[in-house]
Amino acid sequence: MKYTFLLYSDPSTMGEPTPEEMEQELAVFGAYIGMLRDAGVFVDTDWLQPTQNAVTVSAMDGEAVVHDGPFSETQEQLGGYFVIEAPDLGVAVEWAKQCPTVHYGKVEVRGSAMPG
Repeated sequence: MKYTFLLYSDPSTMGEPTPEEMEQELAVFGAYIGMLRDAGVFVDTDWLQPTQNAVTVSAMDGEAVVHDGPFSETQEQLGGYFVIEAPDLGVAVEWAKQCPTVHYGKVEVRGSAMPG
């Protein structure tokens, strides 16, 4: 079954990373991706642009409306995701516990609703 890890963090608690910090962050996530690949569970990943670059689309009353920014006003923001293949939720949670984001944010684990 596929599981998606939604990576949340609060950007207000983190400043703009220096080039050295960004290089270190890329290395940490690269190592995690390598672990997932070596275990044969890796499917996909991506980092998302900041919410200030987002738009939200809704179709209330049948007419599409585009709003600047994210729909919800929260401190924590979705910053990226991983998709893995795992036999069950327990195994997926063990992989999520090793995600670097747990050290400064939260990782939400959701099973896929789509068959196959």
